[in-house]
Amino acid sequence: MSRYLAQIHIAKKALALDEDSYRDVLERVTGKRSAKGLSEGQCLRVVTEFKRLGWKPVKRGGSFRPASDKGHVRMLFALAKSLDGLGYWQTPYKDALRSFVKKRSDVDDPEWLTYSQASPLIEALKVIEGRLAG
Repeated sequence: MSRYLAQIHIAKKALALDEDSYRDVLERVTGKRSAKGLSEGQCLRVVTEFKRLGWKPVKRGGSFRPASDKGHVRMLFALAKSLDGLGYWQTPYKDALRSFVKKRSDVDDPEWLTYSQASPLIEALKVIEGRLAG
C-alpha cells in the first residue's frame, strides 16, 4: 500500500470533493478512476495535484523532534517505548519519560542528560522492563 493513499483520502475530504469530482481528478492525473492499485508514483502525482488545487497538509499535533545524536538519550527513549508496549506507562511514553527523568535527576529534558546522569536511569528502566517482560 502506498504511503500517500491516506493523504489522498484526507485531501479529498479537505477539498470537499464529491465522488465524481474526485474520480475525475484521479482519471485526469493517472488514467484510473480508483485509487486502489495506484503505484506510489501515481499516488504522489495525485497528492501533488491536490496541493495544486489548494489542499494544505496539516501537521499532526505535538512537537516533532529529530532523534538525538546522543546514544544514551536514544536508549532512554527506546526503553521508554518498550515499556509503553508492555503497558507500563499511564501517559504517553515521551511525557512519562520526561517525568521519570525529572523525578530522578532534576533535569527537565532527557536530551540534557550527560552520559553519567543517564546511565543509572537506563539501568533502572532495564530493571523495570525485565520485571514486566519476564
